[in-house]
Order: sequence, then structure tokens, then C-alpha cells
Amino acid sequence: MSSSSSGQPGDKPPVIVKKYANRRLYNTATSSYVTLEDLATMIKEGGDFVVQDAKTGEDLTRSVMTQIIVEQEQKGQNLLPISFLRQLISFYGDSMQFLVPGYLEQTMVAFARNQEQMRKNLRATFGMFPFGQFEEMSKQNMVLFEQALKMLSPYGRDARRAGAETPPPASETRGEPEGEDPRLRRLEAQIEALREQLDALGRDRKEG
Repeated sequence: MSSSSSGQPGDKPPVIVKKYANRRLYNTATSSYVTLEDLATMIKEGGDFVVQDAKTGEDLTRSVMTQIIVEQEQKGQNLLPISFLRQLISFYGDSMQFLVPGYLEQTMVAFARNQEQMRKNLRATFGMFPFGQFEEMSKQNMVLFEQALKMLSPYGRDARRAGAETPPPASETRGEPEGEDPRLRRLEAQIEALREQLDALGRDRKEG
């Protein structure tokens, strides 16, 4: 699997990019100044980089990558639905915040893994792309992800409390260690279900 499709760094060490006070970015590998668009292209081509403050050495990779996403979104290449952004923002400062990075990472890894298989199918079948399967997988992925976000979101928790009319079944509460949030187990179950669905879809394509 290529780095460009998986989102994971390759075997080569990452390129060091220096960010100066005037906000200019300097690629130390090519000894030239680069733009956010250049860095986006590097990632798409399977490259990897880290951004450091030219003066202090502080790691600025996360903020620069976020700027790349903002720039791409402003160009009309929208990958982040408003509902997703709203749910994501609601987690900042929430007690469940620590779960979100791992969940996002695992979801994207699973999606990218199946995306690569679909790319192979596309090449193998000379242009016949299984759009129906891809769309169905994407829908299942998004439904599970949005359900998990709503389950953990402060807004979602308030809505469930307001609309609750009956106590949870005894099977959901009996035997739970004190202090353990049952939402964690439901989230883990949803992640596992997503993995199984994506893996099954990948096996079906291979057998077909």
C-alpha cells in the first residue's frame, strides 16, 4: 500500500520543513521555499514531512497540516461536512475528547485500506469501477461514525437524557464495573463492526 493512499509515512525519513517568522516555508531537502499547495502535493505523492519553527525548533506539523486542509476546503474541495465539523468541535474540552483521535485514525486507516483495494480492482478491470460497493461502504462508514459522535457528543447526551422514558434493560447495567462508561463499550463494538464490514467487503471483491 502506498503512503499516499494509506495516509501513513513511508520508509524514507520525513523531509524537514522550516517555518520562518514571515510565515514562509523552507524545504531543507530541496533548499527551496514551498507553499501549502506544494506540501499537499507531497503528501498526495506519498511523501512525508515535519514542520519546525526555524528559530525554536518547535514542532508545527499539526498546525501546518490543518492550514492545508483549510486551504483545500476553501477551494471547494469539501471533504468535511458541516455536521461532522459541528460534532467534532463539540468534543473540545469534553470528557470524551481523548477517544476521538484514535477513533478518527482507525476509521481513516480502514477506509484507506479498502480504497487501495478498489484502486487495484479499477486497474485490473480496465475501467470498470464498483461504484455501488464503494458508495455502500462509504455510507456504512459514515453512519457508524456519526452514530458514535452523537453518542459521545454533549449535545447527543443531553438529548438522550431528555427523551428517555424507560430505564435501560438490566442486561446493560448488571455486572458493569463501577465508574466504567457503557458508551465506551458501545463505541468499541461499533468500531469492531465497521472493521468487520470493511474486511468482508474486501474479501468479497477478492473472491469475485
